[in-house]
Amino acid sequence: MRRRMVFFSVAVGLALISVFAWNLTVRAGYESAEYKVVESDGQFEVREYPDLMLVATKTQIDAQGRDGSFMKLFRYISGANEAEQKISMTTPVFMENDAADTQVQMGFVMPKEVAVEGVPVPTGPDVDVRKRPGGRFAVFRFSGRMNAKLAKESEAKLRAWMETKGLDPANANGSDAEGGNQSDASEGDALNPAGGASDNSGSQSVTSSGVEAASYDPPFTPGPLRRNEILIRLKDSSAPTSPDQ
Repeated sequence: MRRRMVFFSVAVGLALISVFAWNLTVRAGYESAEYKVVESDGQFEVREYPDLMLVATKTQIDAQGRDGSFMKLFRYISGANEAEQKISMTTPVFMENDAADTQVQMGFVMPKEVAVEGVPVPTGPDVDVRKRPGGRFAVFRFSGRMNAKLAKESEAKLRAWMETKGLDPANANGSDAEGGNQSDASEGDALNPAGGASDNSGSQSVTSSGVEAASYDPPFTPGPLRRNEILIRLKDSSAPTSPDQ
């Protein structure tokens, strides 16, 4: 009996290691949005991001893409665009509330090569090309199945850490507090590949909350192995107390 228990424990341990290694391999297979770590403190970081191009649509964070939003974006990268171009999947998938906390935008990051050459215009409904302006962000990393409750709890932890570091959010009053965080088009404005306002979706401009959730793993990844993050855009003047270059 004891031998069986030992064998079972070893088998379970090997299975967990195999799942973990497989998950890392899958995640490593995708191009990921570039960033520079300015400070690291356990699960918390301060990062510098460059400008990113996203293809985005409306969703609800608790839906986890099951409301059709994920498939709208997946169809876009599968060729539902004016160039009929197939585009590689990337990580993370970003989700951002508007300032009124009434809308969530789900966004796929465009591969660097596609962003440089020009992002094709979507042909599907309710899909926009958007620019995510670069800047400095406070970040909290955690595992689990992303939902509104977990996102809010994680945001609270990140804000508490920011207070200890003297880091100020850019959108402290629900609007961008620093002119330096504005892009040629606002964060909520749809863009065409040339950088102008898009007219293919009819969507309205949305004021950014400055708070984002990011998910790095396929939907079938077990909760304990998932990589999730909450990001809060910082004022340009914010600087960590002990930067780690």
